Amino acid sequence: MIPLPKIERRKSKIEGWGVFALEPINKNKRIVTYAGEKVKNSVSLDREDRYLKKGHIWCFKLNRLYVRDAAVGGNIARYINHHCAPNCYTIVKGETIWIVAARNIRKGEELTYDYSTDGPGHIQCRCTPGCTVML
Repeated sequence: MIPLPKIERRKSKIEGWGVFALEPINKNKRIVTYAGEKVKNSVSLDREDRYLKKGHIWCFKLNRLYVRDAAVGGNIARYINHHCAPNCYTIVKGETIWIVAARNIRKGEELTYDYSTDGPGHIQCRCTPGCTVML
């Protein structure tokens, strides 16, 4: 098995906690899986409402039927912040969600990806000062 890059959670300038590279990460390198309880979309709707009221987005769609809820059984990936010009992207392979480097990432750089939410937009994006995107 190929080792995954070393990353850590620490305070973010974007929002709350973030995830940072402890070493350079090459473009298209798989970094971490997005873990969490697998639940039906219908179950996740109530959970998402509760999380959004607290300013969090923890549910990640696997497909039209299922979601990964990182608030239950999640890992460090749940702290990766949204950015409108991210340095990572996501790939869903079966029941696994991978966070992958979209470009070469420098040591110490915060990891980000575009959440691509499809909800009504309750959370103001904070990726850069003046961003007007609602997540």
